[in-house]
Amino acid sequence: MGASPHLTPLATLPPGVSARIAEIRGGRALTHKLFGLGLRVGSRVSVLHRRGHGLVLSSAETRLAIGGGIADKLWVEPIWPSAETERPSDPNLRGAA
Repeated sequence: MGASPHLTPLATLPPGVSARIAEIRGGRALTHKLFGLGLRVGSRVSVLHRRGHGLVLSSAETRLAIGGGIADKLWVEPIWPSAETERPSDPNLRGAA
């Protein structure tokens, strides 16, 4: 599947930003592992903070830590708080025009 202009790897999101998981760019084993953690396409996640290259996330009522390799394979659509919020200048984090 080709990259959509409004998708970005979860690893690039700054703390405090929420997103919906749009694609899991990994194999069946990764998809199954994430499903066991409660993460699937359509899940809403928020980046709480970074731990090295890994991330601490919240999803529903759960907090979990994932490594950078997994965060790179989760492509998300950021959910910006409002239309008035200025989006980051990083082109990987801009929404679709």
